[in-house]
Amino acid sequence: MKLLSPLLFCVALLLAGCSDPPRFVSTDISSVDWGKDFSLTDHNGQARRLADFRGKAVVMFFGYTQCPDVCPTTLSTLRDTMQMLGGDAKQVQVLFVTVDPKRDTQKLLAQYVPAFHPSFLGLYADEETTRSLAKDFKVFYAKQPGSTPDSYSVDHSTGSFAFDPKGKLRLLLRHGETPANIAADLKILLADK
Repeated sequence: MKLLSPLLFCVALLLAGCSDPPRFVSTDISSVDWGKDFSLTDHNGQARRLADFRGKAVVMFFGYTQCPDVCPTTLSTLRDTMQMLGGDAKQVQVLFVTVDPKRDTQKLLAQYVPAFHPSFLGLYADEETTRSLAKDFKVFYAKQPGSTPDSYSVDHSTGSFAFDPKGKLRLLLRHGETPANIAADLKILLADK
């Protein structure tokens, strides 16, 4: 009988481990030591820092308004995510950071970003600050020449970053992730206040 109880104990431990589903669908980057803050201006002309959104989960995406595919798709996905969150959407702030401050003026961001969802904020800075912030978040972007000097495109990273309500960078959301999966991950972050 003494042999049976250690065996049952081990089986119980194994079964308990099997029933634990993965915590996040998105990539957990909680252990990184970068992407801690920013100092930008929103499309209403207000200076913004990460601390302004304490108490909310924050999703931050780097892109530009002239983007033909990735940016509108990402913002549409995040709009659908907000709809899926229902009442919890009030506890989520989506931030769109332009990597094209030359063309993405405050006025243009104010028209473009809220067209996806009224709570979304467009953020901008000068080119040097933008470059420094992108480097801090490990975001790649590079201008590609067009037929005229102002018709260039911008290649850029496609992932979004999610912060928990305490302001800690927690997740890398892959481009193409479903709104349901993003909503599920954000609910986990919101429950972790």
